[in-house]
Amino acid sequence: MATATLLVLAVCLIPAAAAAVKYPPVAKGLSFDYYKKSCPKAESIVRDFLTKAISKDVGLAAALIRLHFHDCFVKGCDGSILLTKTPGGPDSEQEQPPNVTLRPSALKAINDIRALLEKACGRVVSCSDILTIAARDSVKLVQDALPPPFFNVQQILPFLAKINLDATDLVALSGAHTVGIAHCTSFDNRLFPTQDTTMDKWFAGHLKLTCPVVNTTNTTVNDIRTPNVFDNKYYVDLQNRQGLFTSDQDLFVNSTTKPLVKKFAVDQSAFFDQFVYSVVKMGQIQVLTDSQGQIRGNCSVRNPGAGDDELPWSAAVETVVEVAESIAL
Repeated sequence: MATATLLVLAVCLIPAAAAAVKYPPVAKGLSFDYYKKSCPKAESIVRDFLTKAISKDVGLAAALIRLHFHDCFVKGCDGSILLTKTPGGPDSEQEQPPNVTLRPSALKAINDIRALLEKACGRVVSCSDILTIAARDSVKLVQDALPPPFFNVQQILPFLAKINLDATDLVALSGAHTVGIAHCTSFDNRLFPTQDTTMDKWFAGHLKLTCPVVNTTNTTVNDIRTPNVFDNKYYVDLQNRQGLFTSDQDLFVNSTTKPLVKKFAVDQSAFFDQFVYSVVKMGQIQVLTDSQGQIRGNCSVRNPGAGDDELPWSAAVETVVEVAESIAL
């Protein structure tokens, strides 16, 4: 792959979950304090940068969370989503359909943080770890302030099973839609030519004001109640038939996932606890450790002389990307 993942952190430090939170087993070679000696200020550098950046653009938080999801769901959490296409080289993940709407501001933020860390500590912190820490801190900061999205739960679960994620992980990770925006093209099939019967009529009418026809470039917020706060209102939306995507709303239709939606809608601490667990679990998908990868000087480009060990894009890989799209659009 393109980088070395040497660290898995609890991706959100939510006070309600901090005391008794449970974590999945940590994969060999990973550590919660890997940079304690080599770059002791790494986390504070990331946090300080994001505190300022997100105060100016709260949408950056959702963009970084989404970027982390899209990285982990394809070939593991290796930072390959950050790579741009080089002349004569293979297509990058950024050019694939589910990733073309990733925000340039999030990609730039990772490289800006990378530069700050190298200035402070030298080239010791991997790009994939920067992305992991940035996603974690984004959750914390906005808490205070994949098949395509038209797939249903039964279509998504088999693909998640291949990467050791289950229905509980699906419901918890989908909660990332509590912040951020969505493109009309990701859900306009539920509005046109006829309205999806699982969608609230008032909500559908509201959406048609933003998305008056198919294939517009317009966007709307993921969570109609508290769009810029990381909380459990996304699940309240689902109970009121106000989820944007089929993959969202079907969580409240499917008999396996519906009880979890109801639980998280009334118990925010339960959602926070499970989100921590599921994201740490996700963050260990096929990670690279020790000398298996490289610490890039530029997160968007392989180091000079580095071999190209990227796997060719395939239908199977694209399907997994679309799973990520369903969960972290």
